[in-house]
Amino acid sequence: MASALRSVAHEDRLSLVEHLTELRVRIVVCLVAFIAATVVSFVFNQEVLDILNEPLTSTVDEGHRDPIQQGAGFDQEISKVLGSHAAVFRALAAREDDTGAKSALIDAAEESERVAKLAPEVTARKPVTLGVSEPFMQTLKVAAYAGLLLSLPLILYQVYAFVLPAFSPREKQVALPAMLAVPFLFIGGVVFGYFTVVPRAIEFLQNFNTDQFDVLIQAQPYYKFVLMLLIAMGLLFQIPVAIVAVTRVGIVSTSQLAHNRRYAILAIAVAAMLLPGQDPITMGMMMAPMYVLFEASILFSWLLDRRAGRAAPEDLEDLEDSEPEHLTIDRD
Repeated sequence: MASALRSVAHEDRLSLVEHLTELRVRIVVCLVAFIAATVVSFVFNQEVLDILNEPLTSTVDEGHRDPIQQGAGFDQEISKVLGSHAAVFRALAAREDDTGAKSALIDAAEESERVAKLAPEVTARKPVTLGVSEPFMQTLKVAAYAGLLLSLPLILYQVYAFVLPAFSPREKQVALPAMLAVPFLFIGGVVFGYFTVVPRAIEFLQNFNTDQFDVLIQAQPYYKFVLMLLIAMGLLFQIPVAIVAVTRVGIVSTSQLAHNRRYAILAIAVAAMLLPGQDPITMGMMMAPMYVLFEASILFSWLLDRRAGRAAPEDLEDLEDSEPEHLTIDRD
C-alpha cells in the first residue's frame, strides 16, 4: 500500500516509480471516497429517492396524470359517493320502524363505508418498476450514481492536485485558487441543474403530447436521466477552470477566445446535444449557463492578463537592479 502523499514542489524531479506511487495513492483516495459516498447513499436511499422523485411531483399538469393516478382519482370519487350513500342509509334507518328494514339499511351503510375505505389515495407520482428484482437493483444503481455525484468534487480535486506540481510558482498563483474553486463550481452546477434544468426538462418531456400516450415513467431511465444530467451540469461548471488553465499555459490567448466566439457557441451547442436530454428545452437550459461561464472566463482571463502585464515591468526592473555593474578597464 502506498504511503501518504507528500508535498511536491515544482523543482522536484520525481522518478517514474514515484509518479506512479503518487497516482496510485490518489486513485485509492478517489475509490475510497466513491465507495463511502455510495454506502452512505444506500443507507439513506429513501431520502435520496425522495429528492430525485420531487421533480415528478411538481412538474406534471393536473390533467395529464398517468393511468395509475387517474385510477386512484376515480376510486376516490367512488369512495365519496359510497360515503354519501352510507349517510343516506343511516338517515333512512333512523326513520324506519320496521326492524328488518332498519337492520338492512344499517348493514348497507356499514358495507358502503367499508368499501369506501378501500379506495387508494392519490399519491405523488413515482417511477414504476417492472421486474421482481428491479426495486433492489434500481436502489443499488441510484446509490452508485449518487455516490459518484457526491464524490466527484473530491475526485476532480485529486486530478488537479496531481498535475499542480507541473506549474511554476507564478502559474500556481492562478492554478491553486482555481483548483480550490473546483468543488464549489461542481456543487453550484449540481444545484443549478436540480432546481432549474431538471424540472424544466421533465415538465416539457412528460407533458408533451400526453393526449396520445399513457405516460408511465420507468425507474431505470428516469433516475439515470436525472443523475447523469446533474453530473453533466457539475462538470460543465468547470469551464472557467479549463479556460483559465489553457490561457495561462499559453495554448490559446484571451484575445483568440474573444474573437472566436462563434466557434465556442458551436462547440457549446454540440456539447449540449451530446449530453443527456436532447430536447430543445434541456439543450437551451444547458447552453445558457455554458455560454455565460465562457464569457465570464474570458473576462477573468483578461483581468489576469492585465495583472501579469503590470507585474512584468516590475520584474524587469528587479532584474536590472540585480545585474552586476560592468567592469571598467584601465588602459594605463
